[in-house]
Amino acid sequence: MKKLFLLLIMLPLGISAQQSKTGNWWAYIGNTSIASKFNWHHEVQYRNYNFIGDTEQLLLRTGLGYNLTPKNNNVLIGYGFIQSQPYIDDEKVTIAEHRIFQQYIFKHKWSQLAFNHRFRSEQRFIETHFKFRLRYSLGLNFPLSKNTTLSPFYASISNEIFVHTSEAFFDRNRIYGGIGYRFSKNIRTEVGLMNQTTAERSRNQVTIVTFISL
Repeated sequence: MKKLFLLLIMLPLGISAQQSKTGNWWAYIGNTSIASKFNWHHEVQYRNYNFIGDTEQLLLRTGLGYNLTPKNNNVLIGYGFIQSQPYIDDEKVTIAEHRIFQQYIFKHKWSQLAFNHRFRSEQRFIETHFKFRLRYSLGLNFPLSKNTTLSPFYASISNEIFVHTSEAFFDRNRIYGGIGYRFSKNIRTEVGLMNQTTAERSRNQVTIVTFISL
């Protein structure tokens, strides 16, 4: 299993060398407890058209959350800054976006399956334009061994749909599958493949994400 995890980490290097259209996302997602019921969310995502170097998007996101129940119900309000660099007529342009968002996360378990539901609304200020978007994500994690105390490896799958409220209804859909490794109860890393489909195109992304909860 460890060899498989290392192979997945090296996968983006091979994809880049073959000049594939598959891009790559690097992400850090942190969560810090404040007092007994509040939490501070902090997140950095660096997205590329290739393995690294051809920047597609830089995303910085933070927020303050409140636990409605100790472990499985959380509401949060936050702010994100997103700098996108799309190609328009073969020239790369830079577009800045300021985003306010609200979200609700509900978690529950069934046997060894851990479910995560995230509902998010976003108010997006893109240059001189304003957009309102809704998102729903369903995630599922499960251990890759019956003896969960001995194996830190797990599988992760998810699907997230995005919709608009004032223009074309469908914005995009992201489906993801990956393998994770728990270094401790507070630190884990996932390597996976995500397909993102919009009205204009479908594109694959290799993702490498580190989660830290304190």
